[in-house]
Amino acid sequence: MNRWPDDDVILYDGVCVFCSRWIRYIATHDVSRRFRFTAIQSDYGTRLAQAFNIDPNDPDTNAVIHGGIAWFKSDGALTTLSLLPGWRWARALLLIPKPIRDAVYNLVARNRYRIFGKYDECFVPDAEMRARVME
Repeated sequence: MNRWPDDDVILYDGVCVFCSRWIRYIATHDVSRRFRFTAIQSDYGTRLAQAFNIDPNDPDTNAVIHGGIAWFKSDGALTTLSLLPGWRWARALLLIPKPIRDAVYNLVARNRYRIFGKYDECFVPDAEMRARVME
């Protein structure tokens, strides 16, 4: 198991338009304000990525630390969604075999810049969200 001392932290690619929108979606729907966020391009995010063998210069996955365990790819996305109000049903998608789920995840991850675009630098969250960003 991959462990990390901070809990409910989401590591994401801060220059990826799709990834940044995902984080904004999570922040908006996380009414209990459980999750904190860190861009892989931040000092903290780079340390987290390196601890889990994610290349900070070419990330191929997000990471979600929940329950002291790091979840990657489709496991991370579905774990996050399932903890949001109204999304508990997303846990049922974990019954789909991981190789199939991760194949879909990998397809989107490989093509995310081409399909959704890329920022020149990390997006800047609004003041409310900034309080939940770990740098």
